[in-house]
Amino acid sequence: MKEPSFPFSTPAFMASLPGPCDPPFQERYSSLFSPATTIQLTLKNDEQCELPLIDLWRLECGDEEGRKACIAEIGKASSEWGFFQVVNHGINTQLLQAIKEEQRRLFHSPFEKKVKSKVFNESYRWGNPTATSLDQFSWSEAFHVPLSKLGEDDSCFEEEFKTLRAVMQKVAEAMTELARILAGVLAENLGCPATCFLENCSESTCFLRLNRYPPCPFFPAAFGLMPHTDSDFLTILHQDQVGGLQLMNDSKWVSVKPNPDALIVNIGDLFQAWSNDVYKSVEHKVMANGKVERYSMAYFLCPSYESIIGSCKEPSRYKKFTFEEFRRQVQEDVKRTGYKVGLARFLI
Repeated sequence: MKEPSFPFSTPAFMASLPGPCDPPFQERYSSLFSPATTIQLTLKNDEQCELPLIDLWRLECGDEEGRKACIAEIGKASSEWGFFQVVNHGINTQLLQAIKEEQRRLFHSPFEKKVKSKVFNESYRWGNPTATSLDQFSWSEAFHVPLSKLGEDDSCFEEEFKTLRAVMQKVAEAMTELARILAGVLAENLGCPATCFLENCSESTCFLRLNRYPPCPFFPAAFGLMPHTDSDFLTILHQDQVGGLQLMNDSKWVSVKPNPDALIVNIGDLFQAWSNDVYKSVEHKVMANGKVERYSMAYFLCPSYESIIGSCKEPSRYKKFTFEEFRRQVQEDVKRTGYKVGLARFLI
């Protein structure tokens, strides 16, 4: 593959230079962004997909046949794609618009203020401290907020961010309800009780992640978010219409076409292990954009740290493990190699 050139003096490069709210990616990680950097990224992928679209109204419409069909569609999408979209999901459109506006206001605060702010217990993250090459780097910033932090005393929040917290509390409640419904459906589809593991999910481990992907002057030679799978049961994503999300399907990367009316749901590593590989935790990434910023918000359904993850049917492909053991192994692998190994560490 021909190495991409770095457009250090092009108009596009100049237009995407950082503003006062942007993290100093180039300064902090200068060794990753030299013209001599050798990278192996997919520069372009024109194949675009529309994920399976599922109308959740059928779960509550009173038609048993419609409900069964909806459950089967969710199970099929989780097995074949690991991703699907949902409409009529019960989360108010105005609430999603409100969190988007609050998110934009938060991220457009000066960078130094975001770093020093105590909002959400200093949950601000940017870049990737362990990156040693460009394919390990994410050109993005985020607030990683455990749900338990949303109920803390107002004194932890600057006055200008208290509205954000109130909106996030409402979003968290709505997302939690939706996540529990979907997890119950996925369990029921495999012949298990809908509540078989939800009692172990905890506010201290479930979290919301607010993401911003600033314009990147090194597009398309950089990721907005490097390829990964999610270390949870399932993830619910609300994104804007900029695009950039890609997932692995049939051994190739495909771009996900944004749908303004839908939320995206994807299976996490824990659900793959619990389902004994019936459901797929699929590798996905976000490509950087050279011209415009991108926003998204993700909800992660996670168990308590001491919860034991075992397969719902025997013979199991995986050793039993706790969520804490899984997290610790992932962190050790990333620190040592720069990459997540994930479930492969727990295969029998």
